[in-house]
Amino acid sequence: MTEGQRIQAGRVHDVVDLTVTAGRMPDKSTGDLGADGYHRYKEDVELMSDAGLEAYRFSISWSRLIPRGRGPVNPKGLEYYNNLINELTRRGIQIHVTLYHLDFPQILEDEYHGWLSPRVVDDFTAFADACFREFGDRVRHWTTMDEPNVIAIAAYDSGAFPPCRCSAPYGMNCTTGDSTVEPYTVAHHSILAHAAAVRLYRDKYQATQGGVVGMNIYSFWNYPFSPTPADVAATQRSLDFMVGWILDPLVKGDYPEIMKKKAGSRIPSFTKEQSELIRGAIDFVGINHYTSVYVSDGKSGADASLRDYNADMSATFRMSRNDSGTGQFIPINMPNDPQGLQCMLQYLTDTYQNIPIYVQENGYGQFFIDSVNDHNRVEYLSGYIGSTLAALRNGANVKGYFVWSFLDVFEFMAGYYSRYGLHYVDFQDPELPRQPKLSAKWYSKFLKSEIGISIEKMVSPDTRSHAQQ
Repeated sequence: MTEGQRIQAGRVHDVVDLTVTAGRMPDKSTGDLGADGYHRYKEDVELMSDAGLEAYRFSISWSRLIPRGRGPVNPKGLEYYNNLINELTRRGIQIHVTLYHLDFPQILEDEYHGWLSPRVVDDFTAFADACFREFGDRVRHWTTMDEPNVIAIAAYDSGAFPPCRCSAPYGMNCTTGDSTVEPYTVAHHSILAHAAAVRLYRDKYQATQGGVVGMNIYSFWNYPFSPTPADVAATQRSLDFMVGWILDPLVKGDYPEIMKKKAGSRIPSFTKEQSELIRGAIDFVGINHYTSVYVSDGKSGADASLRDYNADMSATFRMSRNDSGTGQFIPINMPNDPQGLQCMLQYLTDTYQNIPIYVQENGYGQFFIDSVNDHNRVEYLSGYIGSTLAALRNGANVKGYFVWSFLDVFEFMAGYYSRYGLHYVDFQDPELPRQPKLSAKWYSKFLKSEIGISIEKMVSPDTRSHAQQ
């Protein structure tokens, strides 16, 4: 959380606030202040400009802009986002805005259980309308949602993310929820809400504002653990469940056949009218990508009506060939695999009709390390940027790349223990001073073409076929 100031100037609680204030972070932090971008945006934008950043991506807090979830706009929230957008514009930095990043207004969650209800479609579309209306004269790149595939699983199957819903034998001892059905319901309403916002933008704003609207997903590349037909099939099944779950409806108008077969009546169906609404309702896809996994077939013995998302997918993930394997992806001790990003970019290009792609998050987290001499991050970024350039040269329709993150921030599920920033923030100092790490200096030189990245070793002649396994 870069913005901070979670309860200030008219902003009210969202579902994340009540989770982080309940002491769930490993360092017991709350994120109330974060990196305090709310007050320090001018300083931060100046740092971006000095570093040579061409674009910056941030999200708008629904409950800061529209505190009641629907209805009038909060003048103080409007003022803050206008100030930030104007400062970025003044510095010549292209603006990429994400409308929703886990922070659902608590008042609407209490009213109708948020993404579980179809009522969310109208409320989200009204929120998007306010953003397009107020900021669209300066913002050309809109992403409706961040990682709806992960939110559906982590918030409604495992219960790790707010609103922390799940059911036994799955999840983390939640007090309410249904892991067998709710992830599919939430993703369904997310897709419909996204498509409604896209239709609104195209009908009401696109002709005059000239912008584009996309959807973000979390992605990791999948390698077959072995060449057996079962593992190869499980690898493709994992891609269908993680990537196709969101992108197939938005490009093709329906869920992957394997998902409908595995989940049966537990996954909602699109009506003919809904299918027409969602098909093609995407101008680009944004991916958050950090690592790769090895996939093997994982048989599920549970009755079809009792399975959750992971049991339906029936795949076992390993971070290396020596791991014992887990039934679900757990992003801990993630291996450095730049080739996997190249494969993912090529897969998306080949599978989804040459769709434009932005790598919207890619970065290296250091846990419990406060050093500014982050050589490992430089190595990681050099590899993944090189992989992105290699994919572009091989024909992937890549439009942009963003490092996560420009500053150290409050990381959900890790608090201040995890540092992804190019710039060090001293969270123990009330002034929250920023200091460039080695990676910030390296990245700035790369952006200014003072240093280069060799991609010859990154280019794999069989990437295209490998990405289609």
